[in-house]
This record gives sequence, structure tokens and C-alpha cells, in this order.
Amino acid sequence: MIFRTLLVLAVSFLLLGLTEAHAQEGKKSGKKKKVVQKKVSVSMSSISQKIRSLEPDEEFYASHEEVAGRWMPIMRLVRDKKLSREAAMDSMYRFTNQLWDIMEAKVKAGKLRKYSDKEWVFPVKGYGSSAIGGVNGSGYVPGNFDFFDGSTGGHPAHDIFIADADQDCIDDRTGKPVEIISMSGGVVVETRKNWTTDMMDIKGGNIVYVYDNFSNGLFYYAHLKEVYVDVGDLVVPGTVLGTMGRTGKNAYPKRSPTHLHLMYVRSFDGELVPENIYSDLLQAGN
Repeated sequence: MIFRTLLVLAVSFLLLGLTEAHAQEGKKSGKKKKVVQKKVSVSMSSISQKIRSLEPDEEFYASHEEVAGRWMPIMRLVRDKKLSREAAMDSMYRFTNQLWDIMEAKVKAGKLRKYSDKEWVFPVKGYGSSAIGGVNGSGYVPGNFDFFDGSTGGHPAHDIFIADADQDCIDDRTGKPVEIISMSGGVVVETRKNWTTDMMDIKGGNIVYVYDNFSNGLFYYAHLKEVYVDVGDLVVPGTVLGTMGRTGKNAYPKRSPTHLHLMYVRSFDGELVPENIYSDLLQAGN
């Protein structure tokens, strides 16, 4: 690996630099001094052992948390319309590739497990596929949706409703809040926890984005009341992300029944394309 070669060279330069530094000391004093090499107790075998202990790709990225944290700076520029579509796609291409690489390295090292779509779970605890809005998945309407252009239309998502007649975000059947859980495994790349009614320009309210390292896609959970996870947190199918809420421009009004807005997008060379996961919801919710 290039990194290994660079590390060996760096150590070599360090040793050379120590010798040179002592030589320069003698020159600056104006006196002739015998140059004595300083002994450094660094063996090549110990360096080699350290290099071998590095996992693939962990050589290049500090941690999955650090890589996951790169999502938000990109999204701020996208949402503020300060990034061209081409630049946004390029940034997302690099982001998803980097996150995929480091997560794969952890899987191969036995530090992380990858969960297939057969292991995904229904995202609203205590509910099943009958809670999905529309008829046979008809609530999913791709329209002309463009991930990088918030002004485009469509509804490439599924809304999952709970029994909440008085709209207090409490399940009428249990008298308790309803937990929103991660469908997949992966890592959290974005959260919003501070939505208020002064932020009606924000459609999704309190949200969670989870990068799924099985499909190289992202799950978007919107309208939560409480959010319990943070960027960089690793999740498994069933990890509690927060509780059902009514936050956001599209969920707060009384006309809107209490629901989770769930969208899934997959990266294709940086293009984040929505996909209909109705069949996956049916499988997980039955």
C-alpha cells in the first residue's frame, strides 16, 4: 500500500533529520565539534509491526465518525444552493465511497457486522405493514423529485401512520410514545433535534439520516419528536432512533395525521436516486 511506503519513508527522514540537527548545532556555535549521532531506539521490526496492525482503508480515514461528519458540510451547501449539481454529485460520490470503504474495512476486520435487506425491520415499533399509507404502496410518487433541488415535486417516500386521534404523539392503544427504529444497520450521518414552529420552512422537522453499508444507500426518517442518536453512531436493525412526532412544515398542521415520513435513496456515482422500498416494508412488517 502507498501509505505503508510513505510511513517507512517518513520514519527514515525522521532519523536522518535527527542526525542533521546535531550537525547544524556544531555549525551555529562557531566551534568545531565532533558530530555525534544520537541513538534512537526505533527498530524497523517495531515499525513493520505497527504498519501491519493497520486495517485496510483505516490507513486513510481517521474513523467512521470522522467520515460520517463530512455529510453535513455538503448538505449545507446543497440546501443553501451554494453548490452546483455537478459539484454536489462529485462530493457525494467521494463521500459514499469513503464511507463504504471504511465500513467495509471494519466488517472485514470483524469490528462491524453488515445486515442484509432480509434482516431489515419495520421502522415503527408496534406497527406493521397495514400502517403504510395509500393502497398497495400508492403513497410513493416519484414525480420529478431531484435530491439536489429542494424545489422539485413528488413524494418518493412512504408515510407510516399511528393511532393518534388527538395528535399528541401518544399511541391511543398503549398510552405511550411510539419508537422509531432503524430499518437497517449502518451509521448515522445527520440529525436534527431542535425544530420549532418558528422553523416552518423546514419540511422534515426533526430528522435522522442513516447510511446503510449493505446497499450503499441512505434512509431518511422525518417528523420525529425526540431524536436519541448522534452523527457517527453505529446502528443495527432495531436501534431506537427517537420517537414519533409531528415536527416539520408537512406534519405539524392539524390536517396531517401523525406519521413517519420514510425515504430511501441510493448513490449512483454521486447521484442520490430514490427507490421504492415498499416490498421491503412489507417483508419487515409482516
